[in-house]
Amino acid sequence: MEETIRFSLNGKKTEIKIDPTQTLLWVLRNQLELTGTKYGCGMGFCGACTVLINKEPVRSCMLPIGDIAGKKVVTIEGLEKKGRLHPLQKAFIEHDALQCGYCTPGMIMTATAMLMKNPSPTRQEIVDGLEDNLCRCGTHVRIIEAVQTAAKEMKGGK
Repeated sequence: MEETIRFSLNGKKTEIKIDPTQTLLWVLRNQLELTGTKYGCGMGFCGACTVLINKEPVRSCMLPIGDIAGKKVVTIEGLEKKGRLHPLQKAFIEHDALQCGYCTPGMIMTATAMLMKNPSPTRQEIVDGLEDNLCRCGTHVRIIEAVQTAAKEMKGGK
């Protein structure tokens, strides 16, 4: 049975009539054509599907779309503002912190939430904060460096 779900998506009021049990991941990708959020394991384990809901990182592959009614959802596409990449997006490119790029959206979204809570994380806090996002390519060192660079830029200390 379909329901009308209303929420904010990347800063825009969004309304969709859909089965509320469909997962947010597939609604984003298939109905809303936002394909930056990736399908990885489908069990909430790998982090490739991470989005922000009310500024908290959430695995979208496990979340029914009905649960986001009235909430603010931000995807990797929503970080860019007025044609300018978010500092984390920019730093990932500058540090070549992606190989296949599959984990990158989830890593960036998790790091975004982390930097909102702690704008000056230590290296170990970054490692710990990204521990639940899996990367098979082995770019972990460059990912950590990218988050450190973005944290500095976001504080105005480029």
